[in-house]
Amino acid sequence: MLAFVIRRLLQAAIVMLVVAFVAFSLFQYVGDPVLAMVGQDATPEQRDELRRDLGLDQPFHQQFARFVGNAVQGEFGLSFKQGRKVSTLLRERLPATLELSLAAAVLALALGIPMGVYTALRRGGWLANLMLAVSLVGVSLPTFLIGILLILFFAVLLGWLPSYGRGETVALGWWTSGLFTADGLRHLVLPAITLCLFQMTLIMRLVRAEMLEVLRTDYIRFARARGLSNRAIHFGHALKNTLVPVITIAGLQLGAIIAFAIITETVFQWPGMGLLFIQAVQSADIPVMAAYLCLIALVFVVINLMVDLLYFAVDPRLRMDRAVAAH
Repeated sequence: MLAFVIRRLLQAAIVMLVVAFVAFSLFQYVGDPVLAMVGQDATPEQRDELRRDLGLDQPFHQQFARFVGNAVQGEFGLSFKQGRKVSTLLRERLPATLELSLAAAVLALALGIPMGVYTALRRGGWLANLMLAVSLVGVSLPTFLIGILLILFFAVLLGWLPSYGRGETVALGWWTSGLFTADGLRHLVLPAITLCLFQMTLIMRLVRAEMLEVLRTDYIRFARARGLSNRAIHFGHALKNTLVPVITIAGLQLGAIIAFAIITETVFQWPGMGLLFIQAVQSADIPVMAAYLCLIALVFVVINLMVDLLYFAVDPRLRMDRAVAAH
């Protein structure tokens, strides 16, 4: 077990180093941050002085080494645009992104799993077919269009919900949350639905496919032959085995939700890390862009590591295979 964990940690470190190198390399060509900071009217001497102050006159390998060294300590340098620590900017925006992502994930699971079970058990019914048809819309429409349509319908035409911002929040130390205020919850509804729709349809279709597969297995036939009720078969046996791959996919999709929240945050002007990244791209703020991508990569690496460890702990076949391989 210890060797397995150490091997996974080494692989995670290599992945993070590669992501940091790629991100830092690509962002060298998105524009001149000095020009974005001082404007067109600055003299060449002023630009050169600012470039020296920021360390941009150093060779690439020195800039990258400094970036990695600071990142290991939780620091990503100063934002070229705002002149503040990147770690401080991320810490300020992190609560909004996590709050939106977790709300979307909970909605996707709470709606996707029951809908998947229903469409599997009532296949051929008009409501099940309607759910499948609606799921095609969720998969096909781009996220930004879904957000715009929701704003048009619920914010502009009906006036029920706000169309932008995070609303009123409360401070819990350095953490801020809108979950404890009515205004914050109202602001959360539309972006959470927008972000969860694709994940919900994905989970629904996955649960349906897995449920149909499990219902065709021999042990389900044996359970029917023993005279067990449909409720016991469907929810006591079939659903339990269906949720094993679903939980894994749901865990990985949480990382995808955090990563792809960037579009939803832009549409709704949600003050999270995704909106910060878009603003950084517009001003060629290299430290913010590189730090954001490294943070998203870290989320995926940590979730994958947790899934691997969970599989290793839960599935005895993996332990047996590794024990046999060791001998």
